[in-house]
Amino acid sequence: MYFFLCHLSACDILISTNVLPNTLKLLLESGIYMTVRSCLTQLYFFGASAIIECCLLSVMSYDRYLAICDPLHYSSIMNFRLPYYLTAWSWTMGLGVALITYCLILEIHFCGPDTIDHFFCDFPPLLKISCSNSSVIEIAVSVVATVIGLLQCVFVIISYVFIFNSILRISTKTGRNKAFSTCSAHLSVVCAYYGSLIAINIVPSEDYSFNLKKVLSLLNTVVTPLFNPIIYSLRNKDIQEAFYQVVFRRKKSNRW
Repeated sequence: MYFFLCHLSACDILISTNVLPNTLKLLLESGIYMTVRSCLTQLYFFGASAIIECCLLSVMSYDRYLAICDPLHYSSIMNFRLPYYLTAWSWTMGLGVALITYCLILEIHFCGPDTIDHFFCDFPPLLKISCSNSSVIEIAVSVVATVIGLLQCVFVIISYVFIFNSILRISTKTGRNKAFSTCSAHLSVVCAYYGSLIAINIVPSEDYSFNLKKVLSLLNTVVTPLFNPIIYSLRNKDIQEAFYQVVFRRKKSNRW
């Protein structure tokens, strides 16, 4: 679990450092200038981090499934090599699929206005300022994003159906609470992340609702990565004990 959390934190750092600095500069200066190459690079890492996080959340749901539904075989299945393979697959999938969409977007020509009405280089506002026929690219990117996101979401849902079924079959209340606390933090992160993604895609692309999409994008790129470590810290007794030890040691040292 800690190994997967490290990779999830690295993915959150990637998406935050990719979007947040330009967003702060935009707020301070009421607008920023970016080259087309810089904009496309930001779009590439944004797409890659989104796919990587979806894959990592699926991997973590599989880890929770093994821990709760098949605890006796957990150590033999989730051995030393499998976590490395799963995380390598997540990063390869994200960077590879994002590279395909990046190559498709390179075919777009820009000859109109050069102002994007957004706080980062997202795909829909970037297409609004293009002067070439981008219908094929829109369909390809939408199909890739929908298929990957939908498959990952369905996998997580199926995993938790089996997890809840196993939890309900535990005879003691203490055992059920312990099993539920094992996956409650991950379930909270999954609901927050996929909830914001689904809301962004459900909201129509008309001008009157575009500001709502900006708010949802801010929730997905800044707020969710900020709360991920907080959620896992509050639900983890080991991290709580380590935090209390650090705080109390500092208080004692300050008294002396």
